[in-house]
Order: sequence, then C-alpha cells, then structure tokens
Amino acid sequence: MVSKHQKRLSMPKTWNIQRKTHKWSVKAVPGPHSRSKSIPLLLVLRDVLKLANSSKEARKILHDGNVMVDGVVRRDYKFPIGVFDILTIPKMDVAYRVVLDEKQRLSLHKIGDSENKLCRIDNKTVVKGGNIQLNLHDGSNIISDEYSYRTFDSVLISVPDKKVVKHLVYKPGNLALIIGGTHSGELATIVDVRKTRGSMSNMVSLKSGYDFETIEDYVYVVGKSEPEIEIPGAGGGVIDESDA
Repeated sequence: MVSKHQKRLSMPKTWNIQRKTHKWSVKAVPGPHSRSKSIPLLLVLRDVLKLANSSKEARKILHDGNVMVDGVVRRDYKFPIGVFDILTIPKMDVAYRVVLDEKQRLSLHKIGDSENKLCRIDNKTVVKGGNIQLNLHDGSNIISDEYSYRTFDSVLISVPDKKVVKHLVYKPGNLALIIGGTHSGELATIVDVRKTRGSMSNMVSLKSGYDFETIEDYVYVVGKSEPEIEIPGAGGGVIDESDA
C-alpha cells in the first residue's frame, strides 16, 4: 500500500530542506514529474523561498492565485515542480527556473520573466493525421508537423501556450547541461555518443575543461556555442542561495 504521508527523514535527496526539524513533510501529488525529481509547491514557498512562516500562510498564497508554474496559476500546495519548470510570482515581479545543482538538489535560479522553457524530447509518436507528438521530459506533449525532431533533442517553448521557439539538436559539438550523477550541474560540450547493447543506457562523452562520461539520460542539450537559457554560475555549479 502506498503511503499518503511523507516523513522528513525519508524525503528525496533532491529536496534541499532541513530534515530533522519536524517529523512529517508534504507529499507531492502525482503530476508532471516523478516524486524523486520534484518538490511540492508548499515546500518551495515556505522552506526554499521563505515567503511564508507556516504551511497555512503558504496555502493562502497559493489559494489567492499568486503563484504560476509555466505560466499557469497553481493552487494545489502539493503540486510538484521539477527541472526546468518556471516558477513566477507576478506580485513580486520575480521568476525562477528550477535546476539541479552539483549536489543533485533542486534549487531555484532567478531569471527574467520573459524567458522560454527548455524541454527535452524523451519520445515521439505519430498521431492521427500523420502529425508528430513530442513527449517532453515534464510529461507534456506537443503536436507538430515537423519530422526533423529526434529523441534527446531539446526545444525551447513559450509558456503557457507551448509554441516551439527553437529546436536544439542532440549531437556532438553542441552544449549540454548535466542533470544527475557525479557531474550534475556542469555545462559541457558533447564529444561523442556511444551506443550500448541491451537495456543499458547509451554513454555520452563530454568535455568541460576535462573529459568525462555520463549516461544519456542525464544529458540535456541547452545550445550550440552558447546556452540558450541562463545557466547558474556560467558553468554549472552551486546556485547562490541568496538569489532565493
């Protein structure tokens, strides 16, 4: 039986909040991201941004429609936000992009409120009419009549209307942000993609001052010679918590 509750000591390691202050925490509802790679909105407002002193205050902020995720007002305090989601608080005129830092913790990086969202194509299918449905990493889908998109390519989309602004190809020479593993948070250039047999993930060789490898699942293309989105620290790394 799946528990409806979440103890702080057993929280996902990606949650960058204190674990021993209380026994219980908020458990995210099923949503666009997996439980291990997302954090509930209430914890973001109260524990990360510190805009509320209690869960009651955080719920009031959400209930009043003061928080938007990817351009859509979210009122559910258990709603999960994950990597590359854009959190906007219009009354404060601030916006943040959710990123994974070098310690594999979900953090917020302050951005301009007009920035587009980066999404990776995790799969694509042909739908009725011959169009292509792009299945993105955040659980959303986009219908397109363009056949050049491939799995592991990235797209910049406008929010909330989800129109493709730019197509970023997954290939050697392009820049990628590593999301997960030892090199989490690093910005590097793709050198080669090594196909592996069976069910094992393909391996990607990258270069960022030094050479390293990581699995394909951790690689998100973010640009060609320069990243198309703001990258914290200009080269990955820890996000300045004072920004939050």
